[in-house]
Amino acid sequence: MSAYAALTTAGYRAYTRDRTTLFFTFAFPLLFLVVFGLIFSGQDVEQSGRPYIDHIAPGVLAWGVGNAAVFGVAFVLMQWRRDDILRLIRMTPTPVSAVIASRYVLAVAVGVVQAVLFVAVAMLPFFGLGVSGSWPLALPVLVLGITAFLMLGVIVGSYARTPEAVAAVANCLMIPMAFLSGSFLPLDMMPDWMQSLSRALPLRYLNDGVSGALTGGGTGGILLDCGVLAGFAVVLGAVALRTFRWSDKA
Repeated sequence: MSAYAALTTAGYRAYTRDRTTLFFTFAFPLLFLVVFGLIFSGQDVEQSGRPYIDHIAPGVLAWGVGNAAVFGVAFVLMQWRRDDILRLIRMTPTPVSAVIASRYVLAVAVGVVQAVLFVAVAMLPFFGLGVSGSWPLALPVLVLGITAFLMLGVIVGSYARTPEAVAAVANCLMIPMAFLSGSFLPLDMMPDWMQSLSRALPLRYLNDGVSGALTGGGTGGILLDCGVLAGFAVVLGAVALRTFRWSDKA
């Protein structure tokens, strides 16, 4: 517990001191919200008859939270390993679980703040997102989604050896996934084969769960999304623990 507390405290201090990263972590999803809000202002999705904002806002939020979880842990692990910080940590009685858990609590905190800020902006009259009474159900969906994507970030950070490699690999995973999972465009507008493919991606279930909670939907669907996200978290977590590297020389 002392190692976990020390790593969490150090991570929090480093994160809050890097004001550029802190700013763009929260501003990046909002930038996409503004862009899509300007493009689709006042329009409805032809297939469902619902406003575009009801599709786009939850999807962009889900992608932004997942993106932050992947990049946040991947860059840190790569940097710590390259600077031999992980090797020094390994010389202490600190297990891998404590290292990952210290990043996890920070990722959850950042994700929750991201979500609150994003939804508050999306509810402004210009965007017009209407939040349903089931909005508290978005919290467990977000936590499970952050867990799954953090584990994906651990895998990326364990293999990538440079900041450029982290950015390349993470972007190759997250940007196509955003389009295939319906974060940027409603899945109803996509071909059937793309809709089927999206069911193999964790972001699809994070999108659906957040959308169901914020804009209204049956709790059964949200529970299913939570269950699938938990499954992804377990599988990716097992792979992350298996592939974790303390040093580039190992």
